[in-house]
Amino acid sequence: MRLELERIEARHPAARPESPAALSIQALTLAAGEQVAVIGPSGAGKTTLLEVAAGAIRPKAGEVRLDGQDPWALGSRGQQRLRGRLFLAPQVPPLPPRQRVVTAVLAGRLPAMSLWSSLRSLFYPVDIPAAHAALEAFDLGDKLFERVDRLSGGERQRVGLARGLLTPASLWLIDEPLSSLDPSRARQALGSLVEVARARGITLLVTLHQVDAALANFSRIVGLRDGTMAFDLPVGEVTNDHLKRLYAQFEDELIPALGGSATAEPTLPGAERPTVSVAPPAMHCR
Repeated sequence: MRLELERIEARHPAARPESPAALSIQALTLAAGEQVAVIGPSGAGKTTLLEVAAGAIRPKAGEVRLDGQDPWALGSRGQQRLRGRLFLAPQVPPLPPRQRVVTAVLAGRLPAMSLWSSLRSLFYPVDIPAAHAALEAFDLGDKLFERVDRLSGGERQRVGLARGLLTPASLWLIDEPLSSLDPSRARQALGSLVEVARARGITLLVTLHQVDAALANFSRIVGLRDGTMAFDLPVGEVTNDHLKRLYAQFEDELIPALGGSATAEPTLPGAERPTVSVAPPAMHCR
């Protein structure tokens, strides 16, 4: 799916009318099948960007086009069909606590299922092998019949990502997928997402705090700060100066979450390594 954003001005629906826009970008286009990472400090507008792209927040100005269609110009049925081709994964997945993991993962198929099939699947999972395979991609195959409320935060986050592997969506919008994962799990989870997206020709837009992860896994990087685009570049053109300016006054967020020492540096494939001094990564639950 091709994604186009033009002259976007957006703020959260709960924000006061006089408050400044949380997102103000002139243009962002993702070709069908392209994978792009968005980095930037806290409060940069990364989550708002994904919600605008998904049609979850209507911009105050500008245009959103998904395969050439403006979701806000469609009727309710048209919007429903179009959104069925999207997969928006929030940082904290909305998983019912008493639900079994197999059911939570198979919920990714709901946009393509009839009402009767979706209701039946709540009690009799329709494709257990597919759910198991999706979980195996995130090293969670042994959790297939666990209850969601018995999982750690990192395991719940990976279940939310596994759900995406079963969706019929051609556009994945993933918000901070590594926030609850330790470096090893983070490397595996992001690698699985990118590998599947490339193999299936899925358009992937991921927001990340972990700069190293973005530089190591994506060929194109968008830097977002204060709701505006600081840069949109091939990974080989992202320099140390770009990162310094992007994270000015937020240097503590410029950490290599996929491993390294206290003086580790983000790795730029095919380019000279930047020399940013960073703090050691914090350990999170699995």
